[in-house]
Amino acid sequence: MSRKRAYRSKVRILADMLRTIQAEGEDGAGPTKILYAANLSHDRLTQYIEELIEKELIKELIDGDNRSYFLTQKGREFLIEYRKIERLSQAFGIDV
Repeated sequence: MSRKRAYRSKVRILADMLRTIQAEGEDGAGPTKILYAANLSHDRLTQYIEELIEKELIKELIDGDNRSYFLTQKGREFLIEYRKIERLSQAFGIDV
């Protein structure tokens, strides 16, 4: 018997990525950490990272061959508001 895979919206995926970055704190999160935590393919990770940088929700620090990502103030504010939306939708039994 196969298990039906739950659909995740793009917003939920982006929020998962932001939460992963936030959880790493001041050290930032590397791409591999984000990839595994958000359960993404490399192509989708790259696409979403670019979008988050473009929207100024995260910033990228490159040190030689190493890349780290950090939340911006705007990214922290997004997560606060997203959590409010999650709580509200759960209260009404709606998945976001």
